[in-house]
Amino acid sequence: MISKCLSLHLYPHPHFHFLTDSHNLKSPSSLTVKQRFPVKTHFCPSISISLKNRCSPPLSMASAQLNPIPKHDDFEPDPVLSNDDLEPTRPEQRTFSGWEMASLWVGLVVGVPTYYLAGSLVDLGMAWWQGIATVVVANLLLLAPLVLTGDPGTRYGISFPVLARSSFGIRGANVPTLLRALVGCGWYGIETWIGGEAIFLLLPNSIKQSSALSQILPWLGTSPLEFCCFLTFWLAQMAIVWRGIEGIRSLEKYSAPILIMLTFSLLTWAYINAGGFGYMLSLSSRLSVSQFWSLFFPSLTANISFWATVALNIPDFTRYAKSQKDQIIGQIGLPFFMGAFTFVGLAVTSSTKEIFGRVISNPIQLLGQIGGLTTTILAIVGISLATITTNIAANVVAPANALVNLSPSKFTFRNGAFLTALLGIAFQPWRLLKSSESFIYTWLVGYSALLGPIGGIILVDYYLLKKMNLDVAQLYSSSPRGDYYYWGGYNLVAISALIIGMLPVIPGLLSKVGLVGPAPELLIGIYNNAWFFTFFSSGFLYWILSCLTGENKGRSQIIEPLYPSTS
Repeated sequence: MISKCLSLHLYPHPHFHFLTDSHNLKSPSSLTVKQRFPVKTHFCPSISISLKNRCSPPLSMASAQLNPIPKHDDFEPDPVLSNDDLEPTRPEQRTFSGWEMASLWVGLVVGVPTYYLAGSLVDLGMAWWQGIATVVVANLLLLAPLVLTGDPGTRYGISFPVLARSSFGIRGANVPTLLRALVGCGWYGIETWIGGEAIFLLLPNSIKQSSALSQILPWLGTSPLEFCCFLTFWLAQMAIVWRGIEGIRSLEKYSAPILIMLTFSLLTWAYINAGGFGYMLSLSSRLSVSQFWSLFFPSLTANISFWATVALNIPDFTRYAKSQKDQIIGQIGLPFFMGAFTFVGLAVTSSTKEIFGRVISNPIQLLGQIGGLTTTILAIVGISLATITTNIAANVVAPANALVNLSPSKFTFRNGAFLTALLGIAFQPWRLLKSSESFIYTWLVGYSALLGPIGGIILVDYYLLKKMNLDVAQLYSSSPRGDYYYWGGYNLVAISALIIGMLPVIPGLLSKVGLVGPAPELLIGIYNNAWFFTFFSSGFLYWILSCLTGENKGRSQIIEPLYPSTS
């Protein structure tokens, strides 16, 4: 009898789930019994039996999923989804202390756009204290998603593009990361233009007054001389970008105290020469109560949007933090830093009325008006340093990582950053900065409609659905059986929630930029609160659809991080 001549001893492979998902083996249905299980056979000499295509007991995938992910020696990410810039940070790479995280924010905050932000609100009719309060409230509200999104970066050592794979799928993650990259490219252009203005300030008047170089070209929207200064600063930044994330860390760490000192010096100069801040303190609101609230909410959205970019890709930095404590301590200072620096911007701007007889809201123009060789040199150093620290950290890292995630075999952090810089030129930032209204309503509020839904979906996925438990090995696996493969590598639920959440904002946006006629008040109101609306609507919709479809069920057992924090 066959039963006496053949005995099978079937033992499920203890790491079958990991092997199939992380090493891209064939699916179980296509494997023979011998391939699927260790097989021990004893044959009678006269009997030959093929074991192919025989049925076998199904594996318990639930139990397989609870296996802890492999440590470094066994971690073999799919090369299609990874390179050195995308792999989880190792313990020795966790070098950011709480002070260094705080220094990152000091470097980000101290810059011309922040100086200009509250001043723009005063230009639109707010009192000085209303402008500062709006900025502080916005950043207090932003602090929650900032810290919450930073948690998986520190816990698992993963960047924003890799985190997005959990909710959008290993291929679908390109959608949110490229949208974030698009905004980063625009901001890179704006900051670079500001740095170019600092170089323009240094030039002799004989050159600046040359009719051939200073005449604005209609097709370009600026003068050849200013455009050349813009390109010069553009090139200067690339030298720092080429050093990678460690160069950025050193720049932020050592620049922070210098920027604080220069900011305090400017404030002291304004106070002494204006005889105090009486003029600023006497400025009252030019708005009625209804007008104030009509301005407050879009301004609140604009201020949240100001750092909503970094709040989205903050794992790109917190993955280098020594511990969760360090990343939290380093970030809770953001509202204070923003409030303090916007106060400086308003105080100095208001003092120019007393000193020069007119209001000078642009700090670069102000420093040029002060004059003197020493002042000019300090101005160039200060503005350049402030601009570079903000621009590289906030506007290069995310787009560069997005491009690496798009094609790890073709892009590295360096060439991704280079392409980001090229796209920054295409945004023509001198047009975006032509007025306070275009800066706040067109640019800041407009892109918040892109970032809000992404943030809502990622946080709902990580905290409510995944319960903070991610399988890092599978985030780097392209196996169709992987947890984050969904439908062909795309989580259609997340993408649908993203699109549906943005749709109500589009009519208001098109109306604001002048592509269509006036939109209904309801749609304008939705647009003015674009970040809030899209963040909560897309997040809620994603949660409901995920529960209905059964996707994104959280694990019942905690998965150990691949590279645990060093403290």
